[in-house]
Amino acid sequence: MRLRIGGDRLLHVYTWILIAWLVLPIAVMILFGFNDPQGRYNQTWQGFTLKWYGEVFALEALTDALVVSLLVAVATALIAGALGTGIGYALGRWQFRGAGALNLLMFAAIASPELVMGSSLLSLFVSLGAPLGPVSITIAHVMFSVSFVAVVVRARVVTLDRSLEEAAADLGASGWTTFWKVIFPIILPAILSGVMLAFALSIDDFVITNFTAGTTQTFPLWIWGSTRVGLPPQVNVMGTMIFAGGVLLAVLSNVRSRPRRKTA
Repeated sequence: MRLRIGGDRLLHVYTWILIAWLVLPIAVMILFGFNDPQGRYNQTWQGFTLKWYGEVFALEALTDALVVSLLVAVATALIAGALGTGIGYALGRWQFRGAGALNLLMFAAIASPELVMGSSLLSLFVSLGAPLGPVSITIAHVMFSVSFVAVVVRARVVTLDRSLEEAAADLGASGWTTFWKVIFPIILPAILSGVMLAFALSIDDFVITNFTAGTTQTFPLWIWGSTRVGLPPQVNVMGTMIFAGGVLLAVLSNVRSRPRRKTA
């Protein structure tokens, strides 16, 4: 009994240490968004101020880079969400020739190093003579995000109760009506999860974006380029805003799912 209690306490301590390790960089980012540096470098604490939240969009180049990242991430989430939903539904719903190869291709895209994917996409764009910019970045992000969406949706489709489709068919519903009225509402949480995952993967990607951006500056690329001359506090403020937005979405999703869990 004593060994069991000791093991539980050790697991609790380890868990809290791991949580602290993960939260520490975020806490430092939030803290230095309130720092008042006297010079170019925002690396040492020199005083508390709120002025950077009022001047968060004062740097035009940084603001433009953030806007590009948000637009690319939204486009990636929508396109990858649509394509990944179709692929995931097909793989989870039917057995067809080539399904195994398609599964292998998806997991290969997920497991492939970003360096390999970025360089191969750059070679493709150069060989086709395609210009590098927001469009090429979006295409590249869709290429690696669609597999994540498909895997999430497929996992939900596999667990669907086929008797629901049979009941809809017995009531006279067509295949299209059954999908939109019965299946789609059930798999919608998985679709939204895949879309948010694609958005998160896109907005913070650096390696593949660096290969396919050309002269376009995204938020991660701008931060990397400005580290040589000093990061302005606005970077910490924008990072805090993005993090707060993600936390808000998670909280809203959790609150919305509570009535369903209670009903179940």
